[in-house]
Amino acid sequence: MVEVKLLQTMQLKTFILHFILGGTIVSVVTFLGSQGKGMLAAFVATFPTMTALTFALLYGKAGQAATVNYAKGLLLMTPPWIIYVLCLIFLLPRWGFVKSLIAGVLTYMILAGIVSIVVKHFARG
Repeated sequence: MVEVKLLQTMQLKTFILHFILGGTIVSVVTFLGSQGKGMLAAFVATFPTMTALTFALLYGKAGQAATVNYAKGLLLMTPPWIIYVLCLIFLLPRWGFVKSLIAGVLTYMILAGIVSIVVKHFARG
C-alpha cells in the first residue's frame, strides 16, 4: 500500500512539473507575441524545446518504441497542423478571431482523422 501511495505521489509531482513547463513556454510565447515580436514568439513556440522535452520524458517513462512511435505520429500530424495555421492566416482578416480559430481547429481535426484512418488502413495491409 505504501508503494502505491509513493508511486501516485511521484506521478502527481511529474504531472505538475510537466504542466508548469508547458505553461511557462505558452506564457513566454504569449508575452513575446503581445509585444509585437511575432517571429521571435513563433521561434520559441516551434523551437524543439517542447518536443525534445516530450521525447526525453516519454523515453524515460516508456522507452524507445514509444518515443519512435510518437515521433512518427508527430510527423504525420504536421501537414494538418500546417493547414490549421494557414486557415488562421487567411481567415482571420476576413472572419475574425473566433470564427477563423474554429474553422482552423475543425479543419485540423478532420484532416487528422483522415490521416489516422489512412495510417490504420496501411498498417493493416
